[in-house]
Amino acid sequence: MLAGPIVTRELTTAPRKYQHFGLRAGYAAAMCVLMFTCSQSTFASEIPRGIGDISRFSVFVFDLICFVQLLIVTGASLLFAAGNVSQEKDRRTLILLLMTDLKNTELVIGKTLAGLLPVFTMIAVSIPILTSLTILGGITIDQIVWFEILCVVAALAAGSWGALVAFWRDKTFQTIAITLMGAGIFLGTVQILGTLIGTETVIGRFFLSFNPFHALSTLLRPLASRVDGESASSLAIHSSLSLLGLATALWIYTCLRVRIWNPTRAVFQTTVEEEVAPGNQNTDALTDVQSVAERVEAQEVEEELDRATTAVRASRTIWETPIIWREICTHAYGNRVGLIKAAYFLVAVACLVWLRGVPEDAPLIRGVMTASGVAFVLLSLLALFLVNAQAVTSLTSERDGQTLELLLVTEVTAKEFIFGKLGGALFNMKEVIVVPIVFAVMAWAQGQYNLEGLIFLLLGYLTLVVFATTLGLHSGLTFSNSRSAIMNSLGTLFFLFVGVFVCMLLIVEARKSFALQFVPFSFFMFGGGLGLWSSLTHKNPSTALTTSAWLLPFLTFYAIVSFLLNDTAAVCMAVVVPFGFTVAAMLVPAVSAFDVALGRTTNDRG
Repeated sequence: MLAGPIVTRELTTAPRKYQHFGLRAGYAAAMCVLMFTCSQSTFASEIPRGIGDISRFSVFVFDLICFVQLLIVTGASLLFAAGNVSQEKDRRTLILLLMTDLKNTELVIGKTLAGLLPVFTMIAVSIPILTSLTILGGITIDQIVWFEILCVVAALAAGSWGALVAFWRDKTFQTIAITLMGAGIFLGTVQILGTLIGTETVIGRFFLSFNPFHALSTLLRPLASRVDGESASSLAIHSSLSLLGLATALWIYTCLRVRIWNPTRAVFQTTVEEEVAPGNQNTDALTDVQSVAERVEAQEVEEELDRATTAVRASRTIWETPIIWREICTHAYGNRVGLIKAAYFLVAVACLVWLRGVPEDAPLIRGVMTASGVAFVLLSLLALFLVNAQAVTSLTSERDGQTLELLLVTEVTAKEFIFGKLGGALFNMKEVIVVPIVFAVMAWAQGQYNLEGLIFLLLGYLTLVVFATTLGLHSGLTFSNSRSAIMNSLGTLFFLFVGVFVCMLLIVEARKSFALQFVPFSFFMFGGGLGLWSSLTHKNPSTALTTSAWLLPFLTFYAIVSFLLNDTAAVCMAVVVPFGFTVAAMLVPAVSAFDVALGRTTNDRG
């Protein structure tokens, strides 16, 4: 078996965890709530006039669920596969796996598939729910089968890319950022190349076959997407084979390089520096150095020996607040953070090129937003995810590196620690944060909205930046397991914005009075509040966090409605007030009751 004992162990232990059953029940319940919300917003005030209305509703729900599920599957596969490997590196247990008799294929494919088991569980849960929609008409079993196959191969391709980056990079933040940015750039590149070359050509269809979302659009519209007599099923087959081939190629490359990338040179550097100190030339030390030299190339060992025996460089002056000094003045998150920012700037340049090709009188996209607005939202979402990943990994890396306890026994206060981490995350991502602001100012200069709208937009955006940063630090404090902290932080942010997108789409499609749509969406918002409450109050519940969790979905619905009504002031207030209150609800206990927030003590113990 290629996966080996790693997957076997995961298959054996996963059903014993209550999270496994919570995921199955929660995902099925979320899909049912979404279907109920769609039905209430569509048929709440009018009765279906025939079979045609029911079948059109079935097609609409199927399209929405398929898009949301493919988006969740792709994002979760990237994070779960990368996080599964990064956790081993942070805990320094990957080197133990490398010392066993596991083959490279068993290690790479095993860790990837073990991380993807929750994703496969969600895919399996969706099968009976989607099949039940065939009763209403409008969709076929063939579409459901190929959609589920597309989800599986998309998960394999995304997971293989996440595992490759995780085995390659050492820092968790670099792993998450490169994984997300690389996947986004790849999908955008193949879509642009396929569109420019032409969908009627073989090469153009070949590039487009690597984009699962394009394959989904052809599968959902089988008659409109027919090309040269090919059916939608044949196009889905091509996309599935292309994604499976991509996953196989990434796995092969990772298997060939995994023992070259790991252990890293830092491991050997530490060993050499410990054994060969200046002036220490005894026989035992030289024997130990020779044993190290047998494991690395001769040239690398010589460089490390030279570095170890040279004079120590002069010490640097540390600020009065050492935490923020370390975050800003040292390479705390690796030397390749500039590559992540360069990739983000590449996405920004691509957005600029796209905006130049959009005519000024172009209609609103989905009847909601202008092209410049879509570019701003895309860049803002990427910035929020990167800032959130930076914040949560700034604390989990301390815990996994076993340096958090050392910091806690120093004279560093809780206030210095919390605000130092927040300030460091914001400073390190300052270029990423500024880019959406530049796009907003450009749109204002072109006269797309007035100065008041610009001020409200920037206030809301900066509030969300602070919220994303604080949420990452809050998750790092709340969850003792690094993988759980990262998945919870990014997952909360991801589902928050997916919920906003779905809510906005349903409101626009319903074309009814906003007051009449509040009741159907109340169940949808109740589910969102329940998810936020379980995330924010996981370890240390409080009245403020509970209030924030239940108010945020309802005020977000009000913000969406105000946006569609062009009431910018109401949108700003509905974003700044609740999200600002949530930031305060997370920061106050983190500073005033740091030991309780970290889980080192409880309120009843003092």
